[in-house]
Amino acid sequence: MLNIENVKGRLKRVFNEQQASVLAEIIVKARDELVKVSDFNELKEIVRDLAKSQKELAEAQKRTEARVEELAEAQGRTEQRLNSLAQRVEELAEAQKRTEEEIKRLARGLVSTRTELGGLARSVSYSLENEAYRALPSYLKRHYGIEVLERFIRTEIDGEEIDIFAKAKMDGKDVLIVGETELKLSSVGKLKRLDKKVLVVKEKFAEKEIVKLFVTHYARPQIKKKAEERGIIIVQSFEW
Repeated sequence: MLNIENVKGRLKRVFNEQQASVLAEIIVKARDELVKVSDFNELKEIVRDLAKSQKELAEAQKRTEARVEELAEAQGRTEQRLNSLAQRVEELAEAQKRTEEEIKRLARGLVSTRTELGGLARSVSYSLENEAYRALPSYLKRHYGIEVLERFIRTEIDGEEIDIFAKAKMDGKDVLIVGETELKLSSVGKLKRLDKKVLVVKEKFAEKEIVKLFVTHYARPQIKKKAEERGIIIVQSFEW
């Protein structure tokens, strides 16, 4: 270990006692001073590193705080959008509810309208039948030589409603007139409906010949032609 006595002992080989003592003190003191400077420099490096780390940490913390603030703002905007969306969904639900109520109201109105139209259609149809009952006897006699023996009636045979029914004579033979009324004759399907009713009457009155009749306000020309090909007499109200 380096101390004054050791240094002094070595110096005495060259210098006298007094010179060796002074030099020894100077050398030891200088060494101590150098150690202190070295330690101080090292300490300064440590402090410098700490300061740098502290600065970096502060900057990182600042960036973190800024990011947290951005996230908080983004979350705020998200919450606003969610609240807006929830409000919109609620508005749509209310609108849908009002729409459903309106649809129900319109449906009830439509049912009522259909009922009224159905009643009106039946009323107009019955009116056509009533006109036909009065006009047909003379019309059939004049155009087809058919003599109606009894007044026309609306009846039901074996569960099938017959719009126009009467006993008559044609070419000296007893016949039955079976007719259907339709405000507008526009499809072959309506002719088939008459065929069904004629079939029911034939089963009931097998010995009688059937005269098929269709009374309407207007028959489409092509349907009228098909009807005549099936042996059906078409009478339009404006003809009698």
